[in-house]
Amino acid sequence: MSEKMRIKKGDKVTVISGKDKGATSVVMRALPERRKVVVEKVAVAKKAQRPTRDNPSGGIISIEKPIHVSTVMLICPKCDKPTRVGLRRLGDTKTRVCKKCGKDID
Repeated sequence: MSEKMRIKKGDKVTVISGKDKGATSVVMRALPERRKVVVEKVAVAKKAQRPTRDNPSGGIISIEKPIHVSTVMLICPKCDKPTRVGLRRLGDTKTRVCKKCGKDID
């Protein structure tokens, strides 16, 4: 897994496959070593929480599970469409580029 992920924390993405297909939300966490992302309100699972000092009653909570980065597509902030991400090298720095409109993403 030498290639780095082109989706980062805070990016607006849409889910293109799986049970949450069509959902649009924001990336809460990127896990590049596992090639996964945690997307807000996508892949929600129920988890039994043991009573602790912070949460004395315990109970069942909802958490977002990581999904593979290939199941999400970045939404370009300029053209507002789902797009693939390219890289443009400017001197020593790389910038992400929208493949549809050609504008810089960040």
